Amino acid sequence: MNEAASTPLDHDTLAEAVGWRDRVSAEVGRSYIGGGETVPLILSAMLAGGHVLLEGVPGLAKTTLANAIAQAVGCAFRRIQFTPDLLPADITGTYVFNQRTQAFELRRGPLFAQVVLADEINRAPAKTQSALLEAMQERQVTIEGETLRLPRPFLVLATQNPVEQEGVYLLPEAQIDRFLIRIRLDYPTAANEMQMLRTYDRAPPPTQPVSSIDELLRLAALVEDVHVEDRVLSYALRLVRATREHGRVALGASPRASLGLVRLAKARALLSGRDYATPDDLIALLPYVLEHRVMVTTDAAIEGATAGHVLSDVLRRTPVVDAKASDRPLPIAPGWADIDA
Repeated sequence: MNEAASTPLDHDTLAEAVGWRDRVSAEVGRSYIGGGETVPLILSAMLAGGHVLLEGVPGLAKTTLANAIAQAVGCAFRRIQFTPDLLPADITGTYVFNQRTQAFELRRGPLFAQVVLADEINRAPAKTQSALLEAMQERQVTIEGETLRLPRPFLVLATQNPVEQEGVYLLPEAQIDRFLIRIRLDYPTAANEMQMLRTYDRAPPPTQPVSSIDELLRLAALVEDVHVEDRVLSYALRLVRATREHGRVALGASPRASLGLVRLAKARALLSGRDYATPDDLIALLPYVLEHRVMVTTDAAIEGATAGHVLSDVLRRTPVVDAKASDRPLPIAPGWADIDA
């Protein structure tokens, strides 16, 4: 058990968290078809204070999804279209000389919003991508030596085209590590695409705010009160460290990944109506948190191995309970799908 026990979360508070998840997901579903677990994952990342990387081919309504989530939770939304000629100042802002006042005035860039969509982030070179590093980690930007705080909450939702496409740049490891999760968006199912065809000639209903910034921040604060046993922490640590020691890995997951995995597990537990995190939470979230952070060796890549293969092997080889831990069973709890059922 942890030495410092978390504040107990009562039944009404947990029910409120589940209701918030369902309310926002339903509202987003009016504009975005076929969300599945994507929306709850993004909401968990928002509560955990992390950023989200959405990867998929163009035309999968990634922009629609980001805009709908921002509108549903009552946050200010800005979109940045990343292009090869985009400059860092186009993102953060700059000082502009005002002829009337004869003084330099700050013109804030689109980064000063609560939900920022970095659309096709890998179409801009590393210099422009680096403009996001300080903002994503420190929640602040520095312009001409002056440090300015960004609004709360602050979430970067970035979309990325597959690296096999032309005109894209690989994201640097430091940039990739700033994203708490990566979600791969695939083509819609036949049923969902048929629904799109039936409704294409009608504009989607505008997304209504069904939450507020105050409610979002209050729920985010409750994540701290979700309890995590030391043995669950040990399992998370052993999973992350196993990626660094794997024979087919050139770059393993960082300590930021282990911190993010545990915090996201706590957010997932809260939105599932639980006041404690379990190994099941870690297992469910592992691909989203670690896969984009793990880089296989050149020889392994030539043989067709991927980070996903490595993580499957890590899960298979890493026991849930450490041999040094007690034999008392760890709690097993349902996730989103079981709660909904």
